[in-house]
Amino acid sequence: MEVKYVGPKPVISHTSIHFDSNKEDKYVYLNIALQLVEALDHDYIKNKTYDHLLDVSLSDREMLDILQKRCPNFSDLMDRTNNNVEDEIEENLQRTHENSILNDEEKEVLEKNIKLMRDYLIQRSINKKAYYCVMKLLADIVQQDHIDQITLPMKQNYVHVLHSLQGTLVKEKMPIDTKLTMFEKDKAFYVTLKVVNLLQSGHKPI
Repeated sequence: MEVKYVGPKPVISHTSIHFDSNKEDKYVYLNIALQLVEALDHDYIKNKTYDHLLDVSLSDREMLDILQKRCPNFSDLMDRTNNNVEDEIEENLQRTHENSILNDEEKEVLEKNIKLMRDYLIQRSINKKAYYCVMKLLADIVQQDHIDQITLPMKQNYVHVLHSLQGTLVKEKMPIDTKLTMFEKDKAFYVTLKVVNLLQSGHKPI
């Protein structure tokens, strides 16, 4: 088991395989998400603002080590993900075989394309599950430590991670209201996630 980059979502047909650039591999955001977990998960002093530079490039091995340490039952989750994708691939192959619209040659090409992308699909799904496991970790840290604000440089990957965290907090059993804003300071642009429900309680911004 490993985490590694594979690429955007593949669109597989009986004529070709192409990739949807709008559906990037979640691996792209995993590095910054894990660094954010490490930055946020510590003891706080009330009403103090904390700064942390998220400028480390974690290796695939380092990311996997953190995931195995922090995500509950991570190995079991990855095994289930692998098995689920394998089942989906087999179902797609069976549907291809039973397809009444495609001719035999088209079916053969589609089956080959599906099999060709097998490892790619499995790894992409593993990366996605790992990413959302980290989002859950971040959501738990925000709630448990009453972190009411996170500000990051306005880079595409950073914005994506905060947007994912926002979505995760909204889906909690007791939904947490959040607000994502952008601002300029000293000729640099930043994005801030404010956890509205917690603004009147313990303040632990970062």
